[in-house]
Amino acid sequence: MEAASGPGSPRSNFLLIAAILAMLALPAALTLRTVRVPPQMALKTPDPSPYGYTVSLLLFIVPILVIGLWFIPREGLKVSKNSFIRTVAILFPTGVILDFFFARTFLTFPNPEATLRMRAPALGGGVPVEEYIFYFTGFVAILLIYIWLDEYWLHAYSVPVDARERIDFERLLRFHPQSLAWAAVLIAAAIVYRRCMVPAPGFPGYFTFLVVSAVAPSAALLPSAMPVINWRAFSLTLFIILLTSLLWEATLGVPYGWWGYQDAEMMGIWITAWSHLPVEAVCVWVAVTYATAIVYEIVRRWQSSGKTLRRALLG
Repeated sequence: MEAASGPGSPRSNFLLIAAILAMLALPAALTLRTVRVPPQMALKTPDPSPYGYTVSLLLFIVPILVIGLWFIPREGLKVSKNSFIRTVAILFPTGVILDFFFARTFLTFPNPEATLRMRAPALGGGVPVEEYIFYFTGFVAILLIYIWLDEYWLHAYSVPVDARERIDFERLLRFHPQSLAWAAVLIAAAIVYRRCMVPAPGFPGYFTFLVVSAVAPSAALLPSAMPVINWRAFSLTLFIILLTSLLWEATLGVPYGWWGYQDAEMMGIWITAWSHLPVEAVCVWVAVTYATAIVYEIVRRWQSSGKTLRRALLG
């Protein structure tokens, strides 16, 4: 079934969210580019934020507890536990791959006193155990926020679980060439920018990883997910997560050394006003929220149809 076009259609809603994001991001980027001198963090003590990274995980854990144990039960919402668990099981390995294979390539951890000092396995040396908790709780928080908005706060724009749009399909696995084309354009542009605009040698490895992580579900599943995603719930989820992550990274994480970024693996666009924060730190949560919504709605369509996984995906 093809997504309808025109005002109010899934495609127009998708483009509207992209326009809203651009409307907010462009003036913010231009304003931040006027800053030439970063804020001076004169940290005179050797341990300026004891267990700061550990405690900051509450930024995800508290929403998980409030939504999962209060909001959803209080409103009597019937959320499919199977869809929830399967979505997390599909998405969390992305965070594991990033931490295990690439954490030491893309990131630094200059302030171990901000953690429990427990090391988790990773190539090139261990990483703080908080890293794995960070990605797990991040995926769970994003998914719960989207589910709550979809099922309650913005329920009027939700596609019911038994609606024809959700259960009437031949196969869910449908190639979306535009996603692949956009991924190629973004990666190529990042490589060109790095080589032409940044004097130091390097490769935008982190940005490439983010694009690939987002485009994989999009290229294979977006045509099937687009008609059933609650785009208003998605947009509000995205803005909540972006606001939280920017507060986290720009004012706490990077300035206090909870984590940092390997300049040689970045595209080369740094936000001076935010303690030299790379633009990838913003892109990561756009990619994660986008992939989460797609995967969750595909899992819901599969479960609503009553078909086996193989038949639902391949027809």
